[in-house]
Amino acid sequence: MNFAEPRAVALVDDDDDFRLALAERLSLAGFEVSAFATAEAALKALDAGFAGVVVSDLRMPGLDGRQFLTRLQTIDEGLPLLMITGHGDVDDAVEALRQGAYDFVAKPFAFERLLDSLTRALEKRALVLDNRRLTLAAGEANLDLPLLGESDAMVRLRGAIVQLADTQLDVLIEGETGVGKEVVARALHNSSRRRIHSFVPVNCGALPEGLIESEIFGHEAGAFPGATRRRVGYIEQSHRGTLFLDEIESMPVPVQVKLLRVVEEREVQPIGGSPRPVEIRILASSKIDLEDAIRAGAFREDLYYRLNVVKLRVAPLRERSEDVPLLFAHFLRRAAAREGRSPPQLTAPVRRHLLEHQWPGNVRELVHFAERTAAGLDLDDDAPSADGTLGLAVRVERYEAQLIDEILRQCDGDVGQACAILQLPRKTLYDKLKRHGLKPAAYRPA
Repeated sequence: MNFAEPRAVALVDDDDDFRLALAERLSLAGFEVSAFATAEAALKALDAGFAGVVVSDLRMPGLDGRQFLTRLQTIDEGLPLLMITGHGDVDDAVEALRQGAYDFVAKPFAFERLLDSLTRALEKRALVLDNRRLTLAAGEANLDLPLLGESDAMVRLRGAIVQLADTQLDVLIEGETGVGKEVVARALHNSSRRRIHSFVPVNCGALPEGLIESEIFGHEAGAFPGATRRRVGYIEQSHRGTLFLDEIESMPVPVQVKLLRVVEEREVQPIGGSPRPVEIRILASSKIDLEDAIRAGAFREDLYYRLNVVKLRVAPLRERSEDVPLLFAHFLRRAAAREGRSPPQLTAPVRRHLLEHQWPGNVRELVHFAERTAAGLDLDDDAPSADGTLGLAVRVERYEAQLIDEILRQCDGDVGQACAILQLPRKTLYDKLKRHGLKPAAYRPA
């Protein structure tokens, strides 16, 4: 699922000339306009999934603006309505605001005034629709195979897991830190007939260097000083099940030599003991390209080719950004449930972060962000770093605001001229103006 960016406007006005002119102006500004001469006609076309806002005249034959608002609220209470009023109808417009209208503009009005209100109303509508999608997606997610996502990369990965699950093939899983390589390994194990036996994960990078051989292969009592009793290593613990060697690129080369025998012969020789057979499936993962490690002399080529019977790549989040909302919804609901509370509603800063952030820490970073959000911690984009300096993102934002401010001054607030100088689409510039709190009218000569 993707976050929506609503651009639709339902324009309702019985004045044909005014409706036609305003619809054309809104279309030129990048909105998707549907124009109606009566409220009754608009009601037939609108439903709770309408991805936009409604702009309506207050005084109309048949249903007037306030009656129209009441009918809209029965369809969708979260659908914003902007009221257009005559100069003498301000009192009625204020009453409509109390009734639930989003805003009103009084004729005659500057188009920028309507545009500013429309932009804010669309942001509000986006939050309403996205919160509904997140709630629905989190409730419908299939958690039996915890690899959520609708991207092509995740669809292919899930298909490969189903296809490989009951084979005896060893699998090499590649992907950056935090993408969920162990989740893939567990899914392969849990989808196979081996699931009734042990899944043994081994983080090769976390094992003490002097004990890694003993931890993986085991040892007999008296095999070395301090070995007072026999230890069953991880390989034997995974007999008839699955051995998952995480961060295998961290395994010392001498240990790789012994592992090669396990991979080739399916037998293990504990320190101080004799070889004995094991019936296991081996899954290995790496956060780097092992071929680079081979060229650097840090990984054995023969072991690589024996482990690399089948290779699965887990794509980083930046390559499947469409999966971020669904994953966030799942992690947010899970974090909130742990605290015994309902998931909080999506806010504008959180939504912007989900849309714009590149997630270098991948799924692990997204989990932590969801947990902070569930705990009610504010997203502070302007927080300085530990040494008191501002981060690159904040500096870029401030420079962008300063540059746009200078161009608007140069252009006397002419948005079209500013778009040409900055080489930006009008919609993009208006989005940036809103984010930085800049108003073109403030730059125009008195």
